[in-house]
Amino acid sequence: MSIEYYRPELHLTAEAGVLDAPAAVLLDGDTWHVFHQYRPHPAAPARWGHQFSEDTPYEWEECDDVLAPAEGEAKVRAGSVAAIDGGLNLYFTSVTEQSGAHQSTEIHLARIDNLPATTADLSEDPLAVDSQVRRLGPVVGDETGAQAGITNFRSPCVVPDWVTNEDRNEGHAGWLMLAVTGTMAEPGLAMLHSEDGRDWLFQGVLRFEEETGIDPQSRIVSPRILRLRDEVDGQIHDVLLVTLESEGIDVSGYLVGHLHEAVFTVSSPFRRIDYGHDFTRPRNTTFTFGTMEEDDRFDRAAIVGQLNGVGRLDDPTAHRSLAAEGWANAMSIPRVTTLQGGVLFQTPAAGLVEQITHTQRAQSWTGLCEVPEGSEVTVELIDATGAPAASISHRGSTLVLDRSMNPHHTGDVPATAPLAEGDSDSLTIIVDGSTVEVFADGGAVSMASRVYIEGGCAEIRVHESGAARVERCFQRSAGSLDTSRLPDWAEEELDAEF
Repeated sequence: MSIEYYRPELHLTAEAGVLDAPAAVLLDGDTWHVFHQYRPHPAAPARWGHQFSEDTPYEWEECDDVLAPAEGEAKVRAGSVAAIDGGLNLYFTSVTEQSGAHQSTEIHLARIDNLPATTADLSEDPLAVDSQVRRLGPVVGDETGAQAGITNFRSPCVVPDWVTNEDRNEGHAGWLMLAVTGTMAEPGLAMLHSEDGRDWLFQGVLRFEEETGIDPQSRIVSPRILRLRDEVDGQIHDVLLVTLESEGIDVSGYLVGHLHEAVFTVSSPFRRIDYGHDFTRPRNTTFTFGTMEEDDRFDRAAIVGQLNGVGRLDDPTAHRSLAAEGWANAMSIPRVTTLQGGVLFQTPAAGLVEQITHTQRAQSWTGLCEVPEGSEVTVELIDATGAPAASISHRGSTLVLDRSMNPHHTGDVPATAPLAEGDSDSLTIIVDGSTVEVFADGGAVSMASRVYIEGGCAEIRVHESGAARVERCFQRSAGSLDTSRLPDWAEEELDAEF
């Protein structure tokens, strides 16, 4: 049996085929569920897969698929889930016709009444659809937005609405849906409301007040809403996650503000959520009733993304992982996310370091550094031949991830990110198959890039230049017999509880 050096062991991928995007992430007690849009092979129509992991989000097991194209459907695409009435509502995009840039879409609803049953008694048929899933039909179509001339609703995000907009501490009542509308060339955003999660009323085209920081020529797609309490002002804010399509490249980021009906008032304009080569279509994590204490539910979130920098226009047949191992694309590790002064801070979810020791090839390195301007700490990822496959450099005010020395990434422009003064000079690097994720300065900046490392990452080398110094460091490798606990100083960098 050949060794799959590109396939990650901690990151979620499709067992076979093309992972198009994470559709929804759910935490049910201690069980993580991911529903994802994928294709069993590049020419197959998109469907929804399902995987779960117990206790930590690093040991993924495949379940039966939950959605496949029905009669009259060309494909089913991403959406979201909501825990309602003791079960799970799956909101998804039903595509009935697509020809080039033209498509006809509706938002449909499916229902899982017994979520734990979806992880048991699995079929031996890899394309079997779970019998626990009941499709309930369309809930938002062209007639929903007819009076406003809005058509082609798709990519729904469903979150609880508020009892009152004036005092969010009073809790939730009803449901909100944010959806993409219009053509693929000129998409729009719209808001809808429902009392029960089934019957939806159109509220209006989403309108922004104050400057968004978004280029008017960019197409906003794949929107998601999460709510977080800012650790600075103590208020609950809306965070709008978006992906911008421009000239064949996806750039994902977020805006912070206040959403009321169909108006989003911006308090912090667009900021990139990840500065690496390959992170797009971020998704937030929802949870079932009782999973989190009511008082804690806005303190933190968990975000994932697709490790692919091109998105919808990507050609998976050009991926080395597909040719060599039969799969393409991966999901990022869940990032526990907090809001501090209008800025998101992201760190790996708890359990990562221990799980690395149970893998065959994964590694992590964390360092606390002192990096004056004009100096740098550089961490090289060395392949099985002894050659550098990628390097990560902390230069005090700039973070750089360079993979251009790698023959599989020749000519790639290094990814760069600004670092703020006053933040701690810290660096965490996770290498798992062909995925590399980097977190700097306590999670203020993150980078995710796909790096094809021949024979796997054999060594992590650290270099100091100028007056830069690594004051403390911690490394964990696959198969390590070191069971010592994580140092106190590294817990905030590597072991964030959600």
